[in-house]
Amino acid sequence: MASNLHIQGDESVLLRVTHSNIKTFSADIRFSLQTTIEAVKEKLWRKCGTSVDSMRLELYDDIGAKVSDLADSTRLLGFYSPQDGFRLHVIDLDPSSVTSGGWLDDTSLVEKYKISDEAYSKMDGTFRKFKEEMGLQHQKEQVPDNYMENLCANIKVGDRCQVEPGEKRGVVKFVGQGETLRPGFWVGVQYDEPVGKHDGMIKGHRYFSCPPQCGGMVRPDKVKVGDYPERDPFEDEEI
Repeated sequence: MASNLHIQGDESVLLRVTHSNIKTFSADIRFSLQTTIEAVKEKLWRKCGTSVDSMRLELYDDIGAKVSDLADSTRLLGFYSPQDGFRLHVIDLDPSSVTSGGWLDDTSLVEKYKISDEAYSKMDGTFRKFKEEMGLQHQKEQVPDNYMENLCANIKVGDRCQVEPGEKRGVVKFVGQGETLRPGFWVGVQYDEPVGKHDGMIKGHRYFSCPPQCGGMVRPDKVKVGDYPERDPFEDEEI
């Protein structure tokens, strides 16, 4: 059961966040215990797209038992006595939400525009035309297929990481080569904040899934893996 928790200083807690509609969504997020539930919802809205007014939060312990409903938006998170490793579950109550119906999980639900090969060949400014016009001009400049493969040895899917430039933090979601990527090895990252360029799909090929504008594909030399917890956007605020 929830209880009054005495909070001192800048104590924080690392929670695993899941979502009722987005089955592939799972993130470890650090929260200040002095943050109100309203502010927690605001932070989660930026992560998963569920509006604050349509969001209900449930807290589960590290063995999966429900601890409490975080129903009072004016309470501090610390009131509910969360601990590192607990799970914060987001329930989207809006039946017309962008997260409903599996749209963000199953791309097969999205109606796709198709163009005939003949019509595509007649279009100007396409990638196919670009390749035809360039021909073999840059053949010698192409990087080898194993470019930066050695730098991927210590980078694994699921690792926390920091990407340069910009010290952008996130989670490794993909390591390898791709048919819609330039030659060599790449690392796909789900950023903690919407500072990316996509949701894990690049040129029609899905390499991983993440919230919109949270995905990035970078070379391994830009990625450092290690203990890079998510930054709390409220930690620098003055009260």
